[in-house]
Amino acid sequence: MTSWTPIDCHAHTTMSDGELTVPELIEVVRARGVRPSVADHLSTDVSLAIKSVDGVRAYLDELAPYDVACGGEFCWHDALWRELPDDLVARFTHRIGSLHAVQIPGAERPLSMFHRTLPAELTADAYMDYHLDDLERLAAGMPVDILAHPTLVPIPIRNFPADELWTDAREERLVDALFAAGIAFEISNRYRPHERLVKRAHERGVQLSLGSDGHTRAQVGDLAFPLEMARLAGAEESALFDPFVHGTRATR
Repeated sequence: MTSWTPIDCHAHTTMSDGELTVPELIEVVRARGVRPSVADHLSTDVSLAIKSVDGVRAYLDELAPYDVACGGEFCWHDALWRELPDDLVARFTHRIGSLHAVQIPGAERPLSMFHRTLPAELTADAYMDYHLDDLERLAAGMPVDILAHPTLVPIPIRNFPADELWTDAREERLVDALFAAGIAFEISNRYRPHERLVKRAHERGVQLSLGSDGHTRAQVGDLAFPLEMARLAGAEESALFDPFVHGTRATR
């Protein structure tokens, strides 16, 4: 028998774009046999996100009374994460970095993962090289504990075969960047990575994290797929990312 219990490191509440309050999220997640955390969007470039330093402070004040890991999801291309004072950073159990948009040379704005078209001259292959460029910059420069949904790409190419988008060279660039930075690889239940990449990350020595990226009652705390992928990769349960053991606050 083991006393280990999984933790959902990535879930959203009504403080950003989720449908559950903090108490409701805690109740639902615990009913699924999972420990809860809240990691709402903290970004000026996400709809319904918390968009200011004062807003982040109020967010952490709201979470403080609850027995829950206090996370936050930040966008690499957004400036808010750079503006947080040390006293606020110290209050997070863990911080999540997301590549929600990628800078395309010559473009006025980064290309969002949720844009429904690619620029006419941009091929999927060329896009992926720019994607990996930004991912490496994120890993080298963003002080986060977890990379959210590592295989999230723009809508027009999401259904491309994994082997076409994620070549061996690109997978190696991703896992090498995370390993060098000590950033965990999220096995996302919402944007599911392929088994080969999860195994490559684990074999490289990158820590794995479980995340529902849940926004609804049906989604939060659902870690069946992430847990199965972690086991297929050969990861020990006790070695999976735990904000209270491995996160921002615990490792200071």
